[in-house]
Amino acid sequence: MSDLPVSPITLAVLAVATIFVALLPIYLYRRWRAPFALNRRDAIAGIAVFALSAMVIERALNDYLLRENAATSEWLSDPFAFVVYGALAAGICEEVGRFIAMRWLARRKTGGATHDAANDGTALAYGLGHGGAEAWLIGVIVQAQWIAFGVLENRGQLDTYLSNMPAGPLMRIHLLLASLSPAMAGVFVLERVAALVFQIGLSVLMWRGVRAGWRAILPVAIVAHALIDVPAAMSQAGLLSLVTVDAIYAVAAIAVAAALIRSHRRAPRAA
Repeated sequence: MSDLPVSPITLAVLAVATIFVALLPIYLYRRWRAPFALNRRDAIAGIAVFALSAMVIERALNDYLLRENAATSEWLSDPFAFVVYGALAAGICEEVGRFIAMRWLARRKTGGATHDAANDGTALAYGLGHGGAEAWLIGVIVQAQWIAFGVLENRGQLDTYLSNMPAGPLMRIHLLLASLSPAMAGVFVLERVAALVFQIGLSVLMWRGVRAGWRAILPVAIVAHALIDVPAAMSQAGLLSLVTVDAIYAVAAIAVAAALIRSHRRAPRAA
């Protein structure tokens, strides 16, 4: 399939986009560390919770309900059921983990006269860890793999490298590589940046609810997370186009970012 080379320009643009997404959470952490008194432990907690809740628990649940269990697999083949399940599964797994982590972090800070206990520093650090882990594990690593496949394709070495793969999946990889374009790099950046903004926003929401002792914060966060995941689930179910989903996420991310900025600009005056 060497007659389907990937444009070097496309590979270069995808590489730049991948590097940008990889470095963004690190840059933001370093940029916000002093003004918001960010703590490395909070970011590590976010990384650990995402890895456990999304990459282990949620994936195991999806594998069982969507593939291994015939009854649930058939039921979830209905687009509406799939959307509801997909949105709720992500919301429940991640938000329960976020809630437990933030309860633990809040208890550690109780009585400690740290600047962080009086603002959203914990939430920002945790959100950068949680969202940064998502950007790396779901975005950067996967995108780097596709770039490597593209390089191998251009060298005519992809078939040899994937010689143990069945013909059907291998053909799909060739076709996907042939469809890559610079525009897809923009879509990738938009989706990953929006996801990072949402994770920071959800972390601030959870942290404020935990600090305030609001008992309803967990179900509220689950619903908020599920609503964010609805467009993506609808796209996977064939109910929405990718362009529509990306437009929704772009507008929503701008709104969340604006709300966070406005909230933190008011905080000093409110104090």
